[in-house]
Amino acid sequence: MQKPTVRTKLLFVFLPLLILSLSIDTAYRAYAHAGDEAAVRDALMKSALSFEKNDLPMASQVWVNDESLTIFESGHANYGWADYRDHHLVPEMGEMKNTKYAFSDIKIHLAGKTAWATLKYTISADVTDNGKPRHVDGGGLGTAVLENRDGQWRIVHWHSSAPRRAPGNAAPPKN
Repeated sequence: MQKPTVRTKLLFVFLPLLILSLSIDTAYRAYAHAGDEAAVRDALMKSALSFEKNDLPMASQVWVNDESLTIFESGHANYGWADYRDHHLVPEMGEMKNTKYAFSDIKIHLAGKTAWATLKYTISADVTDNGKPRHVDGGGLGTAVLENRDGQWRIVHWHSSAPRRAPGNAAPPKN
């Protein structure tokens, strides 16, 4: 019987270590991926909750608070946190009472420090329209793009759309 060479001995030592190392790396990446996915989902849910509660400080924790933010909603665009906050979010929060806002069918995709999610949303609230109170119900589809900034997932882009209304029920566009 031939005596094993040094090369063969090293192979028997290092090959199992290499396989073990790769297995640990794969397991760690899967664990980190699951943690990031949960953190992205939490950021989205916190955004919905902040709107439901009319809680601007909570919203500012999950949206980027700088000029890189873009919002496309119902054919209208907001550029930057100040524009979105002052001309969209605060007025909308102020006019809605007893708000219920929920996301479902959330699908999250991760790529490094970037994530995007597609979702369905529903909203209901009491609003005052021309001095008269009324209840509104709605829903639609949304896409959110998030970035991991300083260890926190923040929404950097939001695009939502609602189904078209029947011609007799068309409301004037909001600017």
